[in-house]
Formats: sequence, structure tokens, C-alpha cells
Amino acid sequence: MRLQLSNGKITVRPATEQDLGPINDVYNRYVLETHFTFDIEPMTLDARREWFEHYDNSGRYRVFVGVSDGAVVGYASSSRFRSKPGYETSVETSIYLAPDAVGRGIGTKLYEELFKSLEGKDLHRAYAGIALPNQASIALHERFGFKRVAHFTEQGRKFDRYWDVGWYEKPLGAA
Repeated sequence: MRLQLSNGKITVRPATEQDLGPINDVYNRYVLETHFTFDIEPMTLDARREWFEHYDNSGRYRVFVGVSDGAVVGYASSSRFRSKPGYETSVETSIYLAPDAVGRGIGTKLYEELFKSLEGKDLHRAYAGIALPNQASIALHERFGFKRVAHFTEQGRKFDRYWDVGWYEKPLGAA
């Protein structure tokens, strides 16, 4: 999917069920063309609907979309980090942008809104796993206060090779 973005305004808002098709289109491009996700088969729309059921956009788990000229050009989410109750105050964040949206400040706007929405929630840490290399994602996460806390070598396999993953952490809430 290729979008031609104008210099129009970017709107960031909570995702709705009507956004799931465009969200899926953005994500599946990364599945097919990059090592940034270790999914190797495109996500179906039914699987995307099931994914969306985990988000309530009022608690810890949220999804925001960036919209330009009426089209979804990216999304950011905060998800359950691990299923065990002791991890309840941690979230994993993700962000994906349409190709023409990269480098236009849309990722920054999405993360600004996501982290603003998480203020005051009972959260202690945010984590992001970044398949390496991915300098743009590293720069975005570091801009938002993430620090690299781990480097796992050859953690995932895709496109007939192994990829390293850097794990990044950001404090949330009161220190």
C-alpha cells in the first residue's frame, strides 16, 4: 500500500473498528517487506479483530491512529507486556507507519498522544523490542526517554537469516 501524503494536518485519535483494515494494511507491509516484525505471514482481518479486542482505549492498553487526508497512515499501541499478574504495571509499545509517513513527525505525534493518555494510570514501565538494525525506531524511542537495557543476539529468524533485538525501557508514572 502506497499513500501519497499531502502536507495536510495529521490527526491522532483512538483507533476504532473501522480502522482495522488500514491498520492491517500498514502492518502487513512490514510483515512482507521488513525484518521489523517476526511475523512471516500477513495478518488476516479476523486475526486483527481478535487483536483489537485486547484494547479498551481507557486503561493501560490503547491503540491510536494517525490520519492524514482521511487515511490512516500509522498507529501506535500499548499492550500487555507479559500475561503473569506481576507484570500488570508494564506495557509493551509498538508503532508502525505507512512508507510515505516515515520521517514526517507522525511517529512523534502518535507516541506523544499514547504516552499522554497513559499518564495517571497504574503503570511503572514501558518496553519496546526493536529488531536490529532499525535506526529510525531507535531514535524515536530514545527521543521519548527509552534506554536500551538488553541486546539479544539472533533472537528471531526471518528471510533466511537471524536478527538481533534491542530491548528498550522507559519509566512511567511517579518515580
